Amino acid sequence: MNEIQWFVRVCELEGLAGGLRELNARVPHRYTGVYRFEGELMRNLELVDKSGEVRPEHLAVVPFRDSFCQYVLRDGEFRTCDSGRDRRLDGHVYQGVLLSYHGVPVLDDKGELYGSLCHFDSEDKELNDTEFAMMQRVARVLPAFLRSRSAGLPPPV
Repeated sequence: MNEIQWFVRVCELEGLAGGLRELNARVPHRYTGVYRFEGELMRNLELVDKSGEVRPEHLAVVPFRDSFCQYVLRDGEFRTCDSGRDRRLDGHVYQGVLLSYHGVPVLDDKGELYGSLCHFDSEDKELNDTEFAMMQRVARVLPAFLRSRSAGLPPPV
């Protein structure tokens, strides 16, 4: 079983939260999440916190203009290990606050933009190319689980 088959199987058995927990266990970042693009907002659909704490309210819904997800949606990916030193983020409200962010777009089953899959942390964290490539592959299999969750249906078996 390859890594993507493994991720899909975990999602089938434990839902999206289970799959994201396994994905988060592979990286040093505290958080792994899926956000849905809703016009002026990015809405969190699932968030795994390595510390096991309940999702902070400020991460539930983020204004699009204040999100790092905007760069994922604009550029097709976004990676920063230390936003405080990243000149691309000069003037951004979360520059130096959310230090590490690595994200990829998630498309729906029609190939249209749905949102983003991201690892992030308030501390500077590296994400190696192998794990970033894993995120990209995972993003391609997420639509079935997102559709099921939003429709209130069980995941495909």
